[in-house]
Amino acid sequence: MTNHRWTVVLMLFMATTINYLDRQVLSLTWADFIAPEFHWTNSDYGTITGLFSVFYAISMLLAGKFVDWMDTKKGFLWAIGIWSFGAILHAFCGLLTAGIVAGEWTLSFLGAREAISSVGNISLVVSVSVTLFIFARLILAIGEAGNFPAAIKTTAEYFPKKDRGYATGIFNSGAQIGALLAPLSIPFIAKAWGWEMAFLVIGALGFVWMGFWIFVYDKPEKHKKVNEAELAY
Repeated sequence: MTNHRWTVVLMLFMATTINYLDRQVLSLTWADFIAPEFHWTNSDYGTITGLFSVFYAISMLLAGKFVDWMDTKKGFLWAIGIWSFGAILHAFCGLLTAGIVAGEWTLSFLGAREAISSVGNISLVVSVSVTLFIFARLILAIGEAGNFPAAIKTTAEYFPKKDRGYATGIFNSGAQIGALLAPLSIPFIAKAWGWEMAFLVIGALGFVWMGFWIFVYDKPEKHKKVNEAELAY
C-alpha cells in the first residue's frame, strides 16, 4: 500500500509552520528595529496588531467557503500566495514611507532609513508607516485565514475518519513549531541583515512551499502515487 497521505500531511505541517512564522515577524522586530525607525509607541503597535486580529477573524468566516469554491489545491495555493505576498509587503513599508513623507523614492533600505530620519514631522512618519503596516497586515490576515480550512479539507480527502484526529494533530503541531522557531531565527536575521530581510526571507518560504504543493497534491483518486490499497484504506 502506498502512503502518500503522510507526505501530504508533512506539507500541511510545513504550511502551518510557515503561517505562524510569518505572523510573528512583526512582534519580534518591532520593538528593537521598527519602532525606533518610525517613532512608534506601544499604542501604535497595539493598533496594528488589534486590527490584524479583526481582519483575521472576519476572513476566517469566508475562507472555508473560498476553499470549497476554488477546490483544495487552488484554494491552498491562493491562501499561502496571498499571505506570503502580504508578509513580504511589510519589508517595503519603509521604502514607501520614505517616498511619501520625504520624497525620497529609493530601492535601498538603508537609504530609506536615512531619508525617514531626516524628516522633522514625526507625526506624519508615524501615521504613514502605521497605515502601510496595517495594509500589509490586512493582506497577511486574508491569506492566513485560509490555512486551516484548506488543511482540514485536505485531511478529510486523504484520511479515513479513524485517522483524521491524528493527522490533524500532526499538521496543527506546526503552529507550535513555528512559535518555537520564530524567536530563534527572526531576531538573528533582523540583526544581521535588517528587519526588512526578516520579512523577505520568512515570506519567501511560502512561495517555495507552493512549488512543492503543485506536485505533491492532487485529489487521491487522481494521484499517480496513490494506489487502490491506499484509496480503500
